Amino acid sequence: MRSIYELTTEEAYRLATEHFGHSLPPLEAIENEDWGRDYVLQHFQQHSAEELAAAGLTWQALADPSHDPEA
Repeated sequence: MRSIYELTTEEAYRLATEHFGHSLPPLEAIENEDWGRDYVLQHFQQHSAEELAAAGLTWQALADPSHDPEA
């Protein structure tokens, strides 16, 4: 299982469009924008934990505490 937070913008984009079928602007239009990754990741919120797990994804944070933004 992979944390959604580990995905690059391109990986998230491919999953959102190819696996989940979301219609998004072209990757080139959003990948270098400050908001681009967040924009793509928000589309995963439309799916249940079970649907995400079927794609090998979880919302759980990384297991490594050094990656914890609140640490």
